[in-house]
Amino acid sequence: MSAGLTGVLLGLTTATGLVLLLAYAPPARPVRLADRLAPYVQDTPPPSRLLGTATQPGLLSAARRVFGPALGDGARFVDRLLGGRVAVRRRLDALATETTVEDVRVEQVVWGGLGLLGGAVLTAVGSVLAGSVNVLTAVLLCVAGLVGGVLGRDWWLTQQVSKREELLLAEFPVVAELLALAVTAGESPTAAIARVTRLSGGELARELGGALGRARAGVPLVEALQQVADRTSLDALARFVDGVIVAVERGTPLAEVLRAQAADVREAGKRRLLEAGGAKEIQMMVPVVFLVLPVTVLFALFPGLISIVTLAQ
Repeated sequence: MSAGLTGVLLGLTTATGLVLLLAYAPPARPVRLADRLAPYVQDTPPPSRLLGTATQPGLLSAARRVFGPALGDGARFVDRLLGGRVAVRRRLDALATETTVEDVRVEQVVWGGLGLLGGAVLTAVGSVLAGSVNVLTAVLLCVAGLVGGVLGRDWWLTQQVSKREELLLAEFPVVAELLALAVTAGESPTAAIARVTRLSGGELARELGGALGRARAGVPLVEALQQVADRTSLDALARFVDGVIVAVERGTPLAEVLRAQAADVREAGKRRLLEAGGAKEIQMMVPVVFLVLPVTVLFALFPGLISIVTLAQ
């Protein structure tokens, strides 16, 4: 490693340390209300663990314990920069998770920090191999890693919601037919939902079980079921909830409606499979056209080309 490269790396490290020291020193950091009240509420006994939910150790909890204030400031900055709290909240509701928007912002900061670290490592490796430092390339790699990490967490949240909706749609025909069978046997819609959620598993069964639990806690069953439909963007699930709500409110027959909805969802699934098969068939033509066909043509023309070259000599 050359002396100039060593000096650049040492200077960059020193400047980063000084910036962090000045940014998070007490004179430059305002005192929060929680910090002012903390000495007076330290004697408050902690709540019982039986009243809370167990938290699993992970990257987010560890990062919050080590870099709590910095992550909080970064999460607020990302939230002001990106916005879209309503969209994030809607996707979290569709995911049926206890994660808050603040947790997602903190995870975006962590992912961005990891991307920045990856860009710095790539820059260092490239500089060592090249023997010199290209400042513009280094800055672009670090910025790309930072932005890619922040946006990558948002993309991953969207992918999680899409996968969960695919699971809901795949489980819907079976759950609908089980409900239709229970209703045909003489049970009420509420009892049928309770039986199906007790005997089956999956995302849709958990959603219906959660709605039934909220209904038992005092929320009207119609409102609890409507919350299930509002959290997803699936038209089939919305029609299913509308049918159950109408049956609960007016006592209309439900079994045939559920069977018809299950058949519609199965037909839609077949159409999606056919469309996916058509798309895959087109993708399979790419290696055939660009790899297999040129090699075949080369093997067919090579003997003739050799003969022409031989005759020309």
